[in-house]
Amino acid sequence: MNLPNKLTLSRLILTGVFVVCFYIPWANTISLALIIFGIASATDYFDGKIARARGIVTNFGKLFDPLADKILIAAAFILLSSDKNFPEATRMPAWITIVILAREFFVTGIRLVAAGQGAVLSAEKLGKHKMLWQILTVIYFMMRQASLEPIFGFTHPAFTASPDVERMVALALISLTSLLTLVSGFSYFWKNRHLFDDA
Repeated sequence: MNLPNKLTLSRLILTGVFVVCFYIPWANTISLALIIFGIASATDYFDGKIARARGIVTNFGKLFDPLADKILIAAAFILLSSDKNFPEATRMPAWITIVILAREFFVTGIRLVAAGQGAVLSAEKLGKHKMLWQILTVIYFMMRQASLEPIFGFTHPAFTASPDVERMVALALISLTSLLTLVSGFSYFWKNRHLFDDA
């Protein structure tokens, strides 16, 4: 297995570690989860970059790279919407988690149809931009809570200096992320609408 695909698999493994971190009863549980999430997110950048640079784009990578992304992001948004470590006022709104999951199921369905016709669809650029903003949104929401813990305590003033600004930033991230999620899903369908010519 080549290096990019190893990085993709490592992202799946790190996602499991990320989820487990939420249930470790210690003083820096969110901070540790945030660090793991950051490392896992970085593998998404490097696996594609290395694969393109070395000319080793594979069907495995086309399939599992976006799948690993979906699992990581879905896990993060679900946990941030429901985990008891987050006060209700600072949790991720449940509706955006529903939007993201619906989009990912929708795109996965398109890929299954394509696979049934002998094609493997890779992620598109708009989907990568969507992924970037989803990552930034997750990091922001996690950092808000991690700022209450020892490791990232130095960031706490940034979230308390102006509560109104902090709420506006959170709302802006949620709005932009949800918009990109919906637009990228529709774009993916439109570019592959030929798969449904028999409808």
